[in-house]
Amino acid sequence: MDYLTRIDNALAFIIKVAVTVLGLFIAFSMVGGIVFRALLGVQVFGLEELVLMAAMWLYMLGAALASRERSHLSADFFQAFSDNEALHDTMRLIATILSVVMAAFFVNWSYSLFSWGFEKGQVTPVFGIPQYISQGSLLVASILLLLYVLRDFIHDVSKLFRKAKAVAQ
Repeated sequence: MDYLTRIDNALAFIIKVAVTVLGLFIAFSMVGGIVFRALLGVQVFGLEELVLMAAMWLYMLGAALASRERSHLSADFFQAFSDNEALHDTMRLIATILSVVMAAFFVNWSYSLFSWGFEKGQVTPVFGIPQYISQGSLLVASILLLLYVLRDFIHDVSKLFRKAKAVAQ
């Protein structure tokens, strides 16, 4: 398990660096575009398509990080109505199972979009960058989401088994 933790930590580090670089690129590109257009009267063609691609990757990698840290949005309203820890664990497991199913659908859908974009050969108007590069962000994020919710599923099931074993003893 230590091997998987190392891979996960290395991947998280790479994603955090990418998110930082993409965020800086987007911020400086937007400011640069405004400065060139407003102050210098020069239109920077193609900047929007670069920012759009960077934003797609930024959002999708950010979503993968949120999934990794289990800090994405959730509606755990059972905790507000009940103090029963077993109910909380069971509802968390049900939510994780639903997340696994949805993540599998996301992988399928994003793969379909990516392969369609690859087959069609669509490119951006100014730089001719293939559209499947930005569509690939959806595929990468959905695969990471699936891996992280599978990890959460294994964790939630083992937690329930440990508690059931402790009660039985």
